[in-house]
Amino acid sequence: MKGTIALVIAVTLAGGIAALGYQAAARQRDYRELIARGDTALVDDQTLAAVEAYSGAIALRSDSMLAHLRLAETYQRRGNLDEAAREFRVASNLVPTAARPLEELGDVTYQQQRYGRAIDAYARAFKFDDRSARVGYKLALAHYRDGSVDAALQTVRQSLALDSKSADATYLLGLCLRDKHNVAEAVRAFEQTLAIAPGSIPAREELADLYRLLDRKADEIEQLQALAALDRNRADRQVALGLAHHRAGHSDLAVLTLGSALERAPDDPSLYRALGQVWLDRARDDRALVKKAREALERIASNPTATSDTLTLYARARLQEGDLDAAERALQQAMTRFPVDPNAFALYATVAARQKRPEAARRAQAEYEALASK
Repeated sequence: MKGTIALVIAVTLAGGIAALGYQAAARQRDYRELIARGDTALVDDQTLAAVEAYSGAIALRSDSMLAHLRLAETYQRRGNLDEAAREFRVASNLVPTAARPLEELGDVTYQQQRYGRAIDAYARAFKFDDRSARVGYKLALAHYRDGSVDAALQTVRQSLALDSKSADATYLLGLCLRDKHNVAEAVRAFEQTLAIAPGSIPAREELADLYRLLDRKADEIEQLQALAALDRNRADRQVALGLAHHRAGHSDLAVLTLGSALERAPDDPSLYRALGQVWLDRARDDRALVKKAREALERIASNPTATSDTLTLYARARLQEGDLDAAERALQQAMTRFPVDPNAFALYATVAARQKRPEAARRAQAEYEALASK
């Protein structure tokens, strides 16, 4: 009898174990199917279906780092950044030494402009994957956006020690050096960026600014020419190039550049403003050039959106033509448009003095000096 009971118990236990094993296998099979279903949905950009599939996988295996990671990535793609950050944190807590969830958590918090949190996530990821130049660069960029230029500079140099051919990292290095007022090294960093990525518009913009600061006119013009070629349809590129030619003493080239741009964008006010400035600066006592400048500026000065500096230039042209009343009217408008060109007050002082109004001239001159000193 005892033997029979023991046999029954053994059979029952074996059946229970087998059932548990079957259930575990079935759950694992269902889990894998849900992960695969979510992956397929993502390939087809069916993010809602992917969320449902990965959530189902988590319901079967809440300890799955992979399921939480994929769900977080899907939320990120959908723009649900708070949910994405939560799931990345869960994934990281499940496998604390895994760098990927931490890196992607950093990406999400950086996207949310929570730079302190991004720094924490990237720093932890870099600790576990200290050979990753990519993570090092992201950490440096988060430091930079957080206003910690020294930390960014130190970290981006670590990243470049791992990968010296990263255009993003050399560009960030240039920004840090520029902010530290190390102009010569900043120039070298931006030049290195262009050696790696010749089409980098931000690097060319920075170089053009620094070359102008260093009075390297030919180098500045070279960068502005490249930018104008890369952004052919942007009038501001042609304006910058034309005015650079003008500053370099190549006024004919300036007029040619701006004139050619006007053929492509005949209604752009910035081109007329720049052309008026070039002719006015060249004019001296040449009444024909003063007339050209006035005509170019007149086309845009009557526009309600005309800027203070445009109106001031127009007033200069009218003053050189001897029309004090027209110059005064333009300057009265210029002094009320923001941002105000301080030169409007200086020129108004000149006009008031010629009109024998010394008190108005004195007040305008005082306003100019106050604005110019800021």
